Order: sequence, then C-alpha cells, then structure tokens
Amino acid sequence: MSAVTLERAGNGVLTLTLNRPEALNAITPDMLEALADALEGVTPDDRVIVLTGAGRAFSAGVDLKALGGRPIHQGKVGDILDVPAGRALDAMARVPQPVIAKVNGHCFTGALELALGCDLIYVADEAKLGDTHAKWGVRPTWGMTQRLPRRVPINVARELAFTARSFTAGEAASWGLANGHAPAAELDALVDGVISRILANSADVIAAYKDLWRRTESLPLAEGLAVEAARDYDISDTNDRLAEFIA
Repeated sequence: MSAVTLERAGNGVLTLTLNRPEALNAITPDMLEALADALEGVTPDDRVIVLTGAGRAFSAGVDLKALGGRPIHQGKVGDILDVPAGRALDAMARVPQPVIAKVNGHCFTGALELALGCDLIYVADEAKLGDTHAKWGVRPTWGMTQRLPRRVPINVARELAFTARSFTAGEAASWGLANGHAPAAELDALVDGVISRILANSADVIAAYKDLWRRTESLPLAEGLAVEAARDYDISDTNDRLAEFIA
C-alpha cells in the first residue's frame, strides 16, 4: 500500500492523500519520499494540487518509530526525515500549480509544517492543530520557525510554540493561518468551490504569481518590485480572455 495515493480528476485536480489511516497518517520517510516524488511528477494537465489525509486525520505528525532507534541529537530528527521533508516542501514551493492543504482532521507538528508549505489551507471544524515540538524536546527543522510567523502574528506563533497547545480551525482562520473552515461534512464542498474559482482563471498567470512570490519573499520591497518588473513569462491565453472585451 502506497503511503501517498494519487487521484487525478478530469478537471485537472490532482489529489495527494497521506495514506496511513491506521496510524493517523503519521509521517515516515517513505511517505515523505512518495510525497516528494508525486510533487516532482506533476504535469501541465494538473491545474490544482490538493493535499489531504485518509480517514479521520490529516496527520498526527512524525512517526518517531520511523527513526528505528536512532538517537535524536541536538533535538533534530535527522536526515532520515529531514532530507525527504526538504524535498517535498521545496517541490511544493516550486510547482506552478496552487497547492491546497485540505486539513480533514488532526494536524500536529510535522504535519502542520507540511500544511504551512502549501499555498492555501482549509480546515475541518472538528480538527485540532498544534506545534508540539517543545513538548517532546524536538526542535523544528521543516520550516515552522519561518513559515508560521508569516501566517500568524509573531506573538501568536510564540505562544503556540512555547505552550505546545492545540488550537481550533476557527482560531486558525481568525489568525490568517487557515483561509477558511467548515464542518468536516462540508469541507469538500468548501474546497471544491475554491478550486472552481481557481480553474476559471489563467494557469499561466497563477504560475507567474507563484514564481514571483518565491523569488521575492525575502527581498526588500524595492528589490522585489524590480524583480516583478523585469521578469518575463509566457502567458498563452491573454488574447482569448480579452477577446470578448476588445472585439
């Protein structure tokens, strides 16, 4: 059984499902490798990518049994998990398609880091989320210290890290971490509605947005503006989209 399943819908939606439901989709090296492979293998026919979990959880976080008894040195889980996690998160950032985290259930620590690597996050009301690194004496190495404060106010990021407390979908949305939330039974409809609106727009322009954000996120404003003005992109559908207005 694959640790990540792929499902391609006819409308261009590629769904990647973390698939260890018997273990609440706890993250293993094999799962991260499979996720990275899937993201690196997207095609131009894939217009939107959805990341979700099988069963009742998005993911409970890292399966520490996957370390096989290896000691955790200086609080790091080590290359056995860090290297494939880095591959997967880098691929999320580089694919031209929007990547949506559909957090259908509990989402903790390493799983939250994966969700934060996505472009958009939608959460089931029944889900609990949390950053429990400090609870277990493990330091973040998949981007929590960098991505979480870009989604929520820094004082909120500090509280979540220092207390290791769980938080709700409603809290996540109120801080800006989640783009929206709904009861679990309505989450698919919520995400499908967002996808429909994305699919109505230019895939080439969306790809340009993603590339520009990735290139400029750490630059001062003036340098970012210069990059935006200087870069060229092949936008194939401009004339067709404008035709009805300029005919």
